[in-house]
Amino acid sequence: MPLQSLAHKPANKNITKSHYIFALVSTPLFFQHINTDFYSKYLRLSTKKIVITGGPGTGKSTLINNLIEKGHICLEEISRQVTLDAQKQGIDQLFLTNPLLFSELLLKGRQKQYIDANIYKNQTVFFDRGIPDVLAYMDYIGDAYPKNFVQACKNSTYNSVFILKPWEAIYKSDNERYENFEQALKIHDHLVNTYQNYNYELIDVPFDTVENRTNFILKTLNM
Repeated sequence: MPLQSLAHKPANKNITKSHYIFALVSTPLFFQHINTDFYSKYLRLSTKKIVITGGPGTGKSTLINNLIEKGHICLEEISRQVTLDAQKQGIDQLFLTNPLLFSELLLKGRQKQYIDANIYKNQTVFFDRGIPDVLAYMDYIGDAYPKNFVQACKNSTYNSVFILKPWEAIYKSDNERYENFEQALKIHDHLVNTYQNYNYELIDVPFDTVENRTNFILKTLNM
């Protein structure tokens, strides 16, 4: 049965439009016919999804931790965990050894985060990096990726994206961060280009104390 045939007016005039829509989207037949892009947008209507992104050495993790301490809902970065899991299996840098596998694991993890965020009805959820970050890093190293990477960016959209520039004064490398500062700048450029390709208007977070940066984001969001 076409979805359109389900969209006739209800016979009972006492049934409101909101009741009818709820009944419609609650039926299994609805999910058989609905476009996944439309459903993704439907789900996020009551959940405000905010990405905080940036290359390595931007102070992003410190900012996310400060938001968490203030009681805000934050879904943390998963790339370090993917790297650590690979290191336990003897692969020092999975992103360098098998960038596509690494990126596929990241994509699945961030898609799950996106869906999981829908449980926070009528609330704001912060993401430490978004799905387009996966493509930006692949573009940075010059590797190709499957079409489902692109479709994931189109299907799972965010309300706002804040970006932090690499900050040389606080930059340092460690076992999970192999890039030098010049490479961090190039990654930043790819992040900007990728998000803009998906029609996001990026909001630059200025260099400042973590408290002032946090307040900048919250003020911008009217929180």
